[in-house]
Amino acid sequence: MSTASASSAVFRPGAVLADLLPASRVRDIALVVGGAALTGLAAQVAVPVPGSPVPVTGQTFAALLVGASFGARRGFLALALYALLGTAGVPWFANGTSGASGASFGYVLGMLLAATVVGAFAQQGADRSVLRTAGTMLLGSAVIYAVGVPYLMAATGMSLSAAVAAGLTPFLIGDALKAALAMGALPAAWKLAGRRG
Repeated sequence: MSTASASSAVFRPGAVLADLLPASRVRDIALVVGGAALTGLAAQVAVPVPGSPVPVTGQTFAALLVGASFGARRGFLALALYALLGTAGVPWFANGTSGASGASFGYVLGMLLAATVVGAFAQQGADRSVLRTAGTMLLGSAVIYAVGVPYLMAATGMSLSAAVAAGLTPFLIGDALKAALAMGALPAAWKLAGRRG
């Protein structure tokens, strides 16, 4: 990418980090496939939570990062591809599972929605400052839980309090760490791009 085009992408309204790459249909397809694969790979980093059918994984962070870096449309498409292929049998949900019957599948659906929401906020520049990035990542996490916890209740018959205890509370510290990572990485990437531009 030329210096002029990099500079215009950095300052163009609605731009996300992926827009620093030369625009093409091939780029967008590669980003969508790569985002799905990254989420599937991150899902294999899974730590069981005692008393919960939902493990701590890296997939939520990957999904939010994909949304923030790719924007709403490409973020949605990447997570939709991840969800569709996982439902069809590709073993890249948490712990190498697949299918839509698991109690944690609601979190996958929540990630699809969260990547879209986070991507839309990133297109408004919410990934360019530390505090706005942290807020955007926490909002994305809340969207994941807003879908995942009710799905967990429906799939297991848990009460709301039991589902919150098993499917939300154990993950809050990890979510804070993920937000901290993102609030350092994304604004730093924009600053680096601005210096190069």
